[in-house]
Amino acid sequence: MDRFDYTARPARIVFGPGRLDDVADEVSRLGRTRALVLATPDLAAFGDRVEKALGDLAVGRFDGAAMHTPVEVTTRALEELQRAGADCVVAVGGGSTTGLAKALAVRTGVDQVILPTTYAGSEVTALLGETENGQKTTRTDPAILPETVIYDAELSAELPRPIAVTSAVNALAHAVEALYSPDANPVVDSMALDAVEVLAAGLRRLAAGTDDLEARSDLLRGAWLAGTCLGAVSMGLHHKLCHTLGGSFDLPHAPTHTVVLPQAMAYNAGAAPQAMARIATRLGVPDAPTAVYDLIVAAGGPTSLRELGMPEDGVDRAVELATARPYPNPAPLTTDGMAELLRRAWVGERPPSGAPLASAVAELTDRVRRSFDTTANPRLAGLLADLVGRLHGFALDNDLRQDEWQAGIDFLTRAGHITTDVRQEFVLLSDTLGVSSAVDLLTNSRTPETTSSAVLGPFYVQGPPELAQGTDISGGLPGTPLHVDVTVTDTDGRPVADAPVDVWQSNEDGFYDVQLPDVDGPVLRGRLRTDIDGRLRFWSILPCEYPIPADGPVGDMLTATGRHPYRAPHLHFLIDAPGHQQLITQLFVRGGRYLDSDAVFGVKDDLIVDFTPRTGPAPDGRDVDGEWRRLEFTFRLRRL
Repeated sequence: MDRFDYTARPARIVFGPGRLDDVADEVSRLGRTRALVLATPDLAAFGDRVEKALGDLAVGRFDGAAMHTPVEVTTRALEELQRAGADCVVAVGGGSTTGLAKALAVRTGVDQVILPTTYAGSEVTALLGETENGQKTTRTDPAILPETVIYDAELSAELPRPIAVTSAVNALAHAVEALYSPDANPVVDSMALDAVEVLAAGLRRLAAGTDDLEARSDLLRGAWLAGTCLGAVSMGLHHKLCHTLGGSFDLPHAPTHTVVLPQAMAYNAGAAPQAMARIATRLGVPDAPTAVYDLIVAAGGPTSLRELGMPEDGVDRAVELATARPYPNPAPLTTDGMAELLRRAWVGERPPSGAPLASAVAELTDRVRRSFDTTANPRLAGLLADLVGRLHGFALDNDLRQDEWQAGIDFLTRAGHITTDVRQEFVLLSDTLGVSSAVDLLTNSRTPETTSSAVLGPFYVQGPPELAQGTDISGGLPGTPLHVDVTVTDTDGRPVADAPVDVWQSNEDGFYDVQLPDVDGPVLRGRLRTDIDGRLRFWSILPCEYPIPADGPVGDMLTATGRHPYRAPHLHFLIDAPGHQQLITQLFVRGGRYLDSDAVFGVKDDLIVDFTPRTGPAPDGRDVDGEWRRLEFTFRLRRL
């Protein structure tokens, strides 16, 4: 049972494109009337927009924010704050302006409203890193936490792609280290894993050349989640090392995080296997550190400290600084280990895989995926590449043995041998694994006002006999008589006339006609057409629960897993009216067996209907001895 502590930070989040226009309302909401606008020289235009939106609330401006929050810059900004008599600061920009706002707040107590233009995430933390005399120090204080953060994707949309990439990886680092933090807890873990997934998806879109407002909004949301993790739990090796490198060698903040992250992940992989496995799962890869490195390369991010301007002879000094004071980290900090990590980071080498086999499989997977690069059909290429990744991941995650793989091949071979024109074992396999129902949901459940769809099943036969209204499709087979009276309309209730409706079902013993070699011709199936009012009436017999064919490999699978092969009693319909979306569905007998454990997961609550018991004359005047059933239902189709 979990035991943990979690403190929620009291900050207000305002999210969405165009929310910069709300900045004056947010300042007023804090009860403040005099705002100092903070920016950087390269973001002066954003500072102008914020000033304009603030109107008379803006009483001063300081555009001198700098990386790593130098104390001397804070001193100059403090003088401007006091000169203007400001009671709050409004900062627009990345980590530099956010850091300056925090430095002013912790010294004076002024409120902060932050408008991030990058994905740094520091705006939702009570952390402040400052540089003085070449040394960077970090402290935390509740007074540092900004009161309000306005996330406007239109601001980050103008962030050049190279900066967007490094800033997003910087955010990713917060989520990664939160997962192996000594303070980790389920609340933060959930946010961290969501951040990993959404940030990686955004980076992949940038790598693929898809850069739109939606992608930037996703990255911004991931940065918010990751920043919240940063503010909730302590960080480890990666963050300490990046602060050391940035403050001591004046390296750019986000690019440094980008270079170091995969190397720090590899260093900690052996000591934090569960965290790395969870990250790898969210990334959809076998090995997390190498996957992050590859993602950075694909997105065009930096991979070496050398290209950021760090001298080679600085590696030894960085090792000394990084190991000078101990701090919590999954893997012990050793001089040799840190020297190897920094050497790889300085050169830009791909980190070693946390699991050599995982690395080999990852390389194989990548080669197979690349083999589809020249496929003319992009949809086909994407489906195959994704399928390969999932199949290879399944083999790796489950340490699949050769005999298990061979058993799978034999299973599929047997399925192929038993399949005939009237027995589709592969459809049966898809049905019993729920894949058919999943595809059905994705394909046919996007319009809730239409009748729910259901799986086609393995017993549908193309070209059933054309039958007239009022026909008894049972062909004289025994069973409780069933009178069916259904109507087909569009979603506005207008009748759909002359709509072809295929129907098929099992007999009272649970068998379809194609399973009964002694039956002459099709029975319990046919194609009928609706009348001018969209109505369709015919006779049949009450369907019965039945076992799906269990004498093949699918039946063996069900037996091996302790599952029964039975389907709940139902009647099949396929309605393919011109000008309307095709509907494939089933109506289930209310009160029938196996409704809650249907072997192919095909039952939907709104398709469970009354097959009402009746006695006496039927609606069409037919005399029926004993009990008979009546089914009434209206199918609603979407117009094309």
